Amino acid sequence: MSVEILDGLTVQSFVEDEGAFNASVDGRFAALDANHDGLLSYTEMAGELMSLRILEKHFGVDEAGADGPEELAGLYRGLFAHFDRDGDGAVDREEFRAEMKEVMLAVASGLGFLPVQMVVEEGSFLKVAVDRELARAA
Repeated sequence: MSVEILDGLTVQSFVEDEGAFNASVDGRFAALDANHDGLLSYTEMAGELMSLRILEKHFGVDEAGADGPEELAGLYRGLFAHFDRDGDGAVDREEFRAEMKEVMLAVASGLGFLPVQMVVEEGSFLKVAVDRELARAA
């Protein structure tokens, strides 16, 4: 993890750079595609979805607030359904790219135009966006 300064334009310009964005997203897709069939099942994506920490104490929501494991599983299945745009039970590369684009543009919109200091994980899309911007400025 590292502390970085970024704003919505950093993220938006990364998403708009189709080559850089697709390369990053495709790399994540390949890492998740455990059986190398070109599709992501719910099982293959579950760990990634859970890493989003939908319900977690340090984000202001106590997991005890969930009615139980069934409700939590339903939340993660719902997230998977957003990625699985055609509803066939698997996420292909294009679906993954399209949903990640929407997610990252929503992050850019949420960040706005004022720079913020943020802890980002190494290898995350946000870290790639910051590194890309720093490389362009150098």
